[in-house]
Amino acid sequence: MIRRPLLLASALLAALGLSGCKEEPAAPQAAATPAAESFQWKMVTAWPKNYPGLGTAAERLAERVKTMSNGRLSIKVYAGGELVPPLEVFDAVSRGTAELGHGAAYYWKGKVPAAQFFTAVPFGLSTSEMNAWLSKGGGQALWDEAYAPYGVKPLVVGNTGMQMGGWYNKEINALDDLKGLKIRMPGLGGEVLSRLGATTVNLPGGEVFTALQTNAIDATDWVSPYNDLAFGLHKAAKFYYYPGWQEPQAVLELLINQKALDSLPADLQAILTEAARAASQDMLDDYVYHNALALAELKQQGTLLKRFPDEVLAAMQHESTLVLGELAAQSELNGRIWASMQAFQAQVSQMHQVSEKELYDWR
Repeated sequence: MIRRPLLLASALLAALGLSGCKEEPAAPQAAATPAAESFQWKMVTAWPKNYPGLGTAAERLAERVKTMSNGRLSIKVYAGGELVPPLEVFDAVSRGTAELGHGAAYYWKGKVPAAQFFTAVPFGLSTSEMNAWLSKGGGQALWDEAYAPYGVKPLVVGNTGMQMGGWYNKEINALDDLKGLKIRMPGLGGEVLSRLGATTVNLPGGEVFTALQTNAIDATDWVSPYNDLAFGLHKAAKFYYYPGWQEPQAVLELLINQKALDSLPADLQAILTEAARAASQDMLDDYVYHNALALAELKQQGTLLKRFPDEVLAAMQHESTLVLGELAAQSELNGRIWASMQAFQAQVSQMHQVSEKELYDWR
């Protein structure tokens, strides 16, 4: 009698054990996650290959995008002339020859007159002011509107900061010294000098040194000590003028083919946008640091720094006002852009008058 319950318990445990060993039905397999789509884009630039500050910035942007996207967006960079000429970057992006372009807006003034506002305005906004106008003051929306008919989306991708007045093979002691001068100067600054009697031309950077050295031109602006030293412009002209009245700052732009941009998933669009924002700060830091070193090197090599006479600067400023007013009158859009810039400059100047200007004066 005592053993029967034990036998029954053993049998029950055995049965439970056997039932636990029965094969369970296989769990349904999760659907395979589709591989994320990748994109291979081309970027055409207006700069020589790996040119300091400008060409290298384009390369670093491409590297940054590739890293941030884990390789899903890969960009091959072409120097000016490799795929299209430097001054045809805008057209190449507009027609889809390349998805991206890296250049300066005033290079395309023949196609988009309003573009000139978005590189630099003579005696206009400083670097920090221009960046703030574009990102906070309504400038980006106006820029988008100017380029939309061409299927191009612009973004800030850098700034060289305030530039120099340029390299001259003769001294500018009076306004008459500008008359008959052959000078390379694009954008609104070139129009101002034309009205003061100079003959202006628009040349890509790679042609500037040869033109100056062979006396095809008498003078040129380019950028600032960092880039000017790299081109060896001090070997082709003796006098280095300041201030850079024509470009108190200079925006570099990333041109994006709108259809290509729309084809990207939202995360890659965000990566491209933020990579451009990071590139802007990186370029500005690059120029602030290297300009100081390059200016010291230029002085050591015998470059003569010269300041434009007040008479000449006053005439330049007067003509700049007239040129900008006429550009604004060309179209309703141009008028809105110029009115917006002027209003923003008047607003921020009050703050900078009692802040940055005071600091620079005391330093």
